[in-house]
Amino acid sequence: MAKKISILIVDDEESVRDSLYNWFIEDGYHVECAEDAKKALSMLQSESFHIILADIKMPGMDGLEMLKRIKSLKSDAIVIIMTAFATVDTAVQALKDGAFDYVTKPFDPDDLSHLIRNASKQITLTEENEILKDKVTLLENVEDMIGQSEAMQEVFKQIESVAQSNASVIITGESGTGKELVAKAIHANSSRKFFPMVSVHCGALTESLLESELFGHEKGAFTGAVYNRKGRFEMADSGTIFLDEIATISPKMQVELLRVLETKSFVRVGGNKEISSDFRVLCATNRDLKSMVDKGLFREDLYYRLNVVNINVPPLRNRIEDIPLLIDYFIKKCCNSMNRPILPIEPAALKRMEEYAYPGNIRELENMVERAIVVGNGKKIMLKDLPMVKERMSTSFESLDDLGKKHILAILNKYGWNITVSAKALKLDRVTLYNKIKKYGLTQPKQ
Repeated sequence: MAKKISILIVDDEESVRDSLYNWFIEDGYHVECAEDAKKALSMLQSESFHIILADIKMPGMDGLEMLKRIKSLKSDAIVIIMTAFATVDTAVQALKDGAFDYVTKPFDPDDLSHLIRNASKQITLTEENEILKDKVTLLENVEDMIGQSEAMQEVFKQIESVAQSNASVIITGESGTGKELVAKAIHANSSRKFFPMVSVHCGALTESLLESELFGHEKGAFTGAVYNRKGRFEMADSGTIFLDEIATISPKMQVELLRVLETKSFVRVGGNKEISSDFRVLCATNRDLKSMVDKGLFREDLYYRLNVVNINVPPLRNRIEDIPLLIDYFIKKCCNSMNRPILPIEPAALKRMEEYAYPGNIRELENMVERAIVVGNGKKIMLKDLPMVKERMSTSFESLDDLGKKHILAILNKYGWNITVSAKALKLDRVTLYNKIKKYGLTQPKQ
């Protein structure tokens, strides 16, 4: 059996206890015995049993009274009543008091084994249910939110504090620190978690495309608008909208966004019907928005409308104690996705990775781990598998563009220049990847 079911036999007859003990031990169960109800209840104070087999007729406290006491302590306990004097009344009373079943002496070993197997199945289903409940709770923490450092504990406290409110939040931090994960954690721990969280990467869209993306459009509103389309604000009704790279939106879009946030209503591009939506807004940026306000690049009224709460995600260099945890997580994640055994990492490689500054933060660390597993192709991640670390430590930041170019080209070649798959592997959107290809002058090799 995958997990041993434990059974407590309670009967004043030694021959019955011995027979049942031997049967169940042979079937692979863990078995204990007690000669009366008093001893059984004492044992139950210090040890938990999955199934309790109890005789009705015993000196002192009888089996029915013991059943009531057990159920008062543990309502889901599985108790099977045994007796040599079966009557309809005692059977009905036992079942009313919460007995799992009722058996009469003398026992048929096969029937009794079948009954215990049925009880074991119920125990397994109950335990699986509890595991599923735990998993649902764990989903609220959101995958990839890893950190034991003081800096990350402060972020977790802020997430917990702000999640249940409807306050707008600006999440700040350098590129690659995990700002979108913070947004997901806020949404997942909020009362809106059963409704969608809709993400918009503002920096990847032109002004006209962003307007259509946010507000939707009517059929015929512009060339190519061949059908009505809901906007992201409409999709986020009762849920959350996450505006990434908020600092990149144009002055015109800043005005329109401010109006939507104030009225919670908007009109689709090319339409005239006012549409209302109950959404919560979360934003992220790697820029200093207050400085942009001071320079007249970002509207002050919009800034204060968005910046009700600010959560700053620390760069990886400020939480170095989390690096081993993150490395371990990314190794498991990457190996599992490749259907490979989990690779250990040699101490020298781990030490070098802990010493590195990570200008690209967690995103760079994840890519580094993936590259080491792909390039190394061995039974262990070795120091020699980390050329990115060695090059950057020796050449400072001068070679970042070259390394980025080489890495993007390697991923494109790996996935046969499939832009969608490559962008996903690089943790980029398609537009950004196209821009990188153009910037670096990358070309697909001829077949």
